[in-house]
Amino acid sequence: MGLLGGSFNPAHAGHRHISLTALQRLRLDEVWWLVSPQNPLKATDGMAPLEQRMAQARHQAAGTRIRVTDIERALGTRYTIDTLAALRQLFPATRFVWLMGADNLAQMARWKRWPDLCRLAPFAVLDRPGNGTRALAGAVARRYPERRRSEQAAATLADAAPPAWSFIHSRLSPLSATALRAGHRPA
Repeated sequence: MGLLGGSFNPAHAGHRHISLTALQRLRLDEVWWLVSPQNPLKATDGMAPLEQRMAQARHQAAGTRIRVTDIERALGTRYTIDTLAALRQLFPATRFVWLMGADNLAQMARWKRWPDLCRLAPFAVLDRPGNGTRALAGAVARRYPERRRSEQAAATLADAAPPAWSFIHSRLSPLSATALRAGHRPA
């Protein structure tokens, strides 16, 4: 089971693309989009209401094996470490893989208790334009170089004992929620 957390402000085709890539390359049954009530690392200014972001996410996920959820609201969690710990407790037989874009790996060392998070579930990093090199040079990638699985072995990532991770290259989507909110569309 893949987990992609975020603000989804707004959800867009880039989120869908990386999720579909993860479904295929990691051989996942499903990807859950965990639409965050409020990311603690992001400002509240410009944040659309949760219900609006959920509706946009459902529209983007339609017809796929992507399930859109606001489970963090129900759980009362704000931080990824707390959400993942709660999900593991609620679904003890489920093998989770945390999904993230390379931009998030680059700044993951700012996340609450990130070393503990890396020990809760394997994670797959999906390349993003202009972020791959920076992400692979970041603190988290440098801490676990021996735990990195090749792209060819990524299909077995869900079965790996954490910390384990893989960097997945695919067609790069130029879309970003920040640019979309600013009214910029890719050429």
